[in-house]
Amino acid sequence: MSIASKAAGVEFRNVTRRYNTVAAVDDVSFTIEAGTLVTLLGPSGCGKTTTLRMIAGLEMATSGTILIGGKDVTRLPATDRNVTMVFQSYALFPHMTVADNVAYGLVVSGVRKRDAAAKAAEGLELVGLGGYGQRLPSELSGGQQQRVAVARALVLEPEVLLFDEPLSNLDAKLRRKMRDDIRELQQKLGLTSVYVTHDQEEALAVSDRIIVMNKSVIAQSGTPDELYRRPKNRFVADFIGGANLIDGELVGRSGGTATVALGRLTLSVPDPGLPAGEVLLAIRPNAIRLRPAPVGSAADNAASEGIPVTVRKATYLGSHMEYGLASEFGDLFVVDPNVSNPVPAGASALATFTGDGIAAVGR
Repeated sequence: MSIASKAAGVEFRNVTRRYNTVAAVDDVSFTIEAGTLVTLLGPSGCGKTTTLRMIAGLEMATSGTILIGGKDVTRLPATDRNVTMVFQSYALFPHMTVADNVAYGLVVSGVRKRDAAAKAAEGLELVGLGGYGQRLPSELSGGQQQRVAVARALVLEPEVLLFDEPLSNLDAKLRRKMRDDIRELQQKLGLTSVYVTHDQEEALAVSDRIIVMNKSVIAQSGTPDELYRRPKNRFVADFIGGANLIDGELVGRSGGTATVALGRLTLSVPDPGLPAGEVLLAIRPNAIRLRPAPVGSAADNAASEGIPVTVRKATYLGSHMEYGLASEFGDLFVVDPNVSNPVPAGASALATFTGDGIAAVGR
């Protein structure tokens, strides 16, 4: 007996979910390929959890079509969809052993207890909890309880596995470990997985693709690299990885590269496909470097290399420095790996820009 993948794709076609006159999800369309992990990312209230619940059948679409494995499931209840969910709260039965918790869904589905127990043992092995079957949930750590919840979902061999903010109850170190484990397990089994989070770092770490939602619609979708390097709008630029947003002017383009003027400074960025004129530069905190402010004639020459700034705050964080800067273009936030020669707070400096981590988006 083995836990097999029955991975199926998911498709939303112009799906809307309304509560009276309020649209929680508004005319959303996307496709999730079988065997991939796609994250629904966005702030609270953006519609991501409602979208996840519509895949599960826990919410019904007001209009539009939902397909799983090419089958129209729009009006099917949750009990008729081969989909399982791992919740933010582990939802384990405290009076049952770990093994019985994992086997519960199989038993109520009519699987013989002996077969269900064998399947549960295999599921616990998959999540690294072999030998923990006779413990009670109260005897496990938070991370171990979350693994039990994942095992309980896996043994049902779903077509789609859903994760609703599964790591939000864990501390930062354990979150990193668990997200890596979830990603490794998903790839090993070839599971179609849909993952909801508001944590952009978590989304970047686990996803094949990310669907960024804002105000009930899709702001942008793409690979983690595409969203980080080539955001299409102000919201995505700021939400994915954080960005310094500065007004600039697109003055030329050539061979997939655009030239943007920032005061007397010009920067080359990937061509955003926008018309010439005013744009917004999204500059990642790690795309800015600091060096001591030049003096005399060197200061004039430096105008074409960077912008003068004043260091308002300098924070040492071991592997890097974080700076808060004041400039003629507004406040800037910088993450600099140079910890051996930090620039002190109150000092004047020159901010220069690396060739990566800068994008132009529409205002």
